[in-house]
Amino acid sequence: MDMKIKNALNEIKRGISEIIDEERIIALLKNYFEKGETFLVKAGFDPTAPDLHLGHTVLLQKMALLQKYGAIVQFLIGDFTGMIGDPTGKNETRKKLTREVVLANAETYKEQVFKILDPQKTIVMFNSAWLGSMSASSLIELTTTFNVARMLEREDFEKRYKSQMPISISEFLYPLLQGYDSVAMKCDIEMGGTDQKFNLLMGRHLQRAYSVGKEQAVVMMPLLEGLDGVNKMSKSLGNYIGVTEDPSSMFGKVLSISDGLMWRYYELLSAKSLEEIATLQKDVEIGNVHPKHAKEMIAMEIVARYHGQEEALYAQAEFNRVHAQNEIPMDLEIFTCKAPIWIAKALVDCSLEESTSQARRDIKQGAVKLDQEKVEDEQLQLECGEYILQVGKRKFAKLKVQ
Repeated sequence: MDMKIKNALNEIKRGISEIIDEERIIALLKNYFEKGETFLVKAGFDPTAPDLHLGHTVLLQKMALLQKYGAIVQFLIGDFTGMIGDPTGKNETRKKLTREVVLANAETYKEQVFKILDPQKTIVMFNSAWLGSMSASSLIELTTTFNVARMLEREDFEKRYKSQMPISISEFLYPLLQGYDSVAMKCDIEMGGTDQKFNLLMGRHLQRAYSVGKEQAVVMMPLLEGLDGVNKMSKSLGNYIGVTEDPSSMFGKVLSISDGLMWRYYELLSAKSLEEIATLQKDVEIGNVHPKHAKEMIAMEIVARYHGQEEALYAQAEFNRVHAQNEIPMDLEIFTCKAPIWIAKALVDCSLEESTSQARRDIKQGAVKLDQEKVEDEQLQLECGEYILQVGKRKFAKLKVQ
């Protein structure tokens, strides 16, 4: 194998979970290096939430790498399938989104992906362009390409069927429609998370069934663990780091991960080579580099990617000022209210707590401070004045009681 192809393939395989049809990827790379031929890489996103988090960027960064080796990325926004809802990993039928919500979320995604992808080598597509005009006869023809028994082999469908939980016909249609996207887009490679394997293979199946003339290779990326180090990063679980989060919050969250999870983030999120990461890990193990310093390096890299180097440096300095020296941040959000106000309600009004019951629990656990002094009285009433409220190590607000 040509050395350029071998090196490119090694970079592509870094951190991945599985490749199906590696030979096709090698052929695509060969054609690019020898003939300058580009190829099409598809990745679909259902716009069910308006913000991307670092878990999504694992896939996006791999797509950006492929762009360096001849890929034209077809960034598919599933505005049609998003209104059905992907049942993958769900124990019940998902609620449908309105057209307005789907399109609003899609616009937000478009703005964010170009922080990572090369816009000159990216085509943003919406699957309503072909699925929205599909006739009833075409849809029925699509359903004949797969049988119910095979569909029930999918793990989440199988579990729900055995548990006698409802499965709607629309959910059976979802993987067929996602697979048909590969037919319409004529893609050479489809990328997705390991939880999408059934749907990704459907694309290969349907390209054969519809005689597209090619069968897409499949590249599956692992699901990045969230801040808890156990569950996959997810907004619904609250263990995520959002791409649009402010620099200080992003920096602080990366610093909060465990030392062990840090290397997982290096592998999947860092631009450092595997050799550089291995050297750094060895230096940490033998004591040449402190784990906190290594964690600060990946935090700086991530913040700089989305906010710039200057903001990353400021976030680092602010983090050290607050946590190492136990000082209060300079840029506090200011809230106002009328006197008197119950401390628990004040914490909710300042967006530091989700509910007064949670505020009371945090007060009992000693996690709430008022002007840097622990609050012990959960019934405390705040009279006129200015206060610095704090929950945990990272949440601060200034409150003006009038």
